[in-house]
Amino acid sequence: MNDDPSRRRLGRGLAALIGEMDTVAPAAEKPRTAADGKVPIEFISPNPRNPRRQFGDADLTDLAQSIREHGVVQPVVVRPAPRQDGRYEIIAGERRWRASQRAGLAEIPVIVREVDDRTALELAIIENVQRADLNPIEEAQGYQQLIDEHGYSQADLGQVIGKSRSHVANTLRLLRLPDVIRDMLVDGALSAGHARTLVTAQDPAGLAKRIVEDGLSVRQAEALAQMPPAQQREPRPAAAAQKDADMLALEKLLSDATGMKVTIAHKDRGGELRIAYRTLEQLDELCRRLKLER
Repeated sequence: MNDDPSRRRLGRGLAALIGEMDTVAPAAEKPRTAADGKVPIEFISPNPRNPRRQFGDADLTDLAQSIREHGVVQPVVVRPAPRQDGRYEIIAGERRWRASQRAGLAEIPVIVREVDDRTALELAIIENVQRADLNPIEEAQGYQQLIDEHGYSQADLGQVIGKSRSHVANTLRLLRLPDVIRDMLVDGALSAGHARTLVTAQDPAGLAKRIVEDGLSVRQAEALAQMPPAQQREPRPAAAAQKDADMLALEKLLSDATGMKVTIAHKDRGGELRIAYRTLEQLDELCRRLKLER
C-alpha cells in the first residue's frame, strides 16, 4: 500500500483538515462555525470535478427557506480558483451555495483552504460520503476518479474514506451496470444492495424491472438472480398482479407530498409502504414532517 503521509492524514476524516464544518447541533442553539470571512456569491464557482451531480429541487427550496430565516449556519469551504484572481472554487458545500443563491444572498460565509486538485477532490468525496449525500453511482464515479487521476488502490481509498476495501470494490462494480439501471439507482428506485445483485446477472435490466415492480427485498433479488432468465420472467402470482388505478394514484399523491419515491405493496391483509430517500437531509425532512403531524 502507498504510505503517502497526506493519505494517512485524510484518513482521520474531513474534520481533521477543514474543521467541524458539518457538526449537527441542536436547532435551538444554532451555533456557527467560524468563517474566514464573507465573499460575494458571484465570486464563487462550483468545482467541475465534484462527484455530486444531483441536487433535488425540493431540497434546495427547503434549504433556501431555512437560509432566509436563519442564515448560512455552516460556511462553504473553498479554495482560491486556479488561474482566476479574486475568485474561489467550492471544495465542500455546493448545496448550501446553490440554496443561498435561491435565497437571494449577496454574500456567503466561507472557509478558505489552500489545497491542490487532488486534495480538493479527496475532500469533496469524503465530505459527501460522510454526509451520505452521494447516490451510489456518484460515489462510484468519485472513487474511480481518484483511482484514474491519482493512482489510488482500493485499499488506499478504504483507508482515506473510512470504509472497508470490500465496500469500495462493491461500489466500483456498480459502474459495470447498464445505463438504464444506473438511472434507477440515481432516482432511488433501486438500492445499492439491489444493484449489486445485478452486476453478474444475465439479464440485469429485466431483473431490475421485476425487482421494482414486485418490491423485492435484496435477499429475494439475490435468490431470483440465481435462476435462469426464463424463470426470472415467469408470470407472477395473482397476489402480485398489476396495481389498480387507485393504488397508483395514491402512490403518486404520497410521492408528490414527500418529494420522494413511494411504493405500496398491498396484500389481502395489510401491506407495505416503502419510501426511498437519497440523502440524510431528505430523511430528516420526512421525520420533521411526521413529528409535526402528531
